[in-house]
Amino acid sequence: MASIGQIVEQTPTNDVLSRAQARAMLVPDCMVEAKRIANTVIAGWHGRRKRGIGENFWQFRPYAEGESLSRIDWRRSARDDHTYVRDREWEAAHTVWLWADLSPSMMYKSTLAQVSKESRALVIMLALAEILSRSGERIGCPGIMEPVSSRNAAERLATAIMHAPQATGLPDTAMIRGQSDIILIGDFLDEADAVMNRIAPLGRRGLRGHVIEIADPAEETFPYSGRTEFVDPETGEKLVAGRAENIRDLYQRAYWARRQALGEALRRLGWSFVFNRTDHLASEALVAVHGYLSGMPAQRAIERPTGGKA
Repeated sequence: MASIGQIVEQTPTNDVLSRAQARAMLVPDCMVEAKRIANTVIAGWHGRRKRGIGENFWQFRPYAEGESLSRIDWRRSARDDHTYVRDREWEAAHTVWLWADLSPSMMYKSTLAQVSKESRALVIMLALAEILSRSGERIGCPGIMEPVSSRNAAERLATAIMHAPQATGLPDTAMIRGQSDIILIGDFLDEADAVMNRIAPLGRRGLRGHVIEIADPAEETFPYSGRTEFVDPETGEKLVAGRAENIRDLYQRAYWARRQALGEALRRLGWSFVFNRTDHLASEALVAVHGYLSGMPAQRAIERPTGGKA
């Protein structure tokens, strides 16, 4: 059986120029939608508590190599096999790094969805930039935009994305310093171990991370039947299924096992994990991430949905 990333009907593209032009045309509409969603949810998004040098307890998180041993909470660490640091609340703004996967696999849009995965990722990213900048946070995008503290950070990020070069894979994060938050948005269709090999070093550096997986409903339900050709958008490799319905169960087991494994690995790292289907509201992901940023995460199990809404 081909990898998860290949069992998705796609149209590959090798034309870098047309790809950049399509993105440039998409971003303005995404910015409008992002502002609409931000205005909808911001009434309930009050100033969030922040991690730093304040006196009040904020959270426990895994110890990162190089930190002072005096920061370790030995009582909490004694409960299991991990070493934990006690973080405290702060008042000053810090940096939230936002990144959205803009690789070819994100262009996918089935007939079951109203928007592509790329469009949804951009809307969530820009809406987060809009809301966080209004809260006084510094917003940056690794490899695309240096951190800025400005009320128009979302517009500046949108402009930077329009002119960004084509890239695949997770971004270069060498420029990120200190106790920052990083929010990664993409489809993460690679095997969980491969994804974690790239993410785990960020957690060990002390970054507080949040992962948002974007999924098309067809990727979860696999509605195909009869003779169907599947094309990997990254490599162009093809898989032809004579009777696609015969591999549905095998595909779905692999798909859900990948998501479950990724979520569990991220939580062990101390990171949050949420997912958003493109036939659901984008605001669902915003509210979920806000819960983690504010220290009040909503409980959400990884379960197979029974339906969606536009």
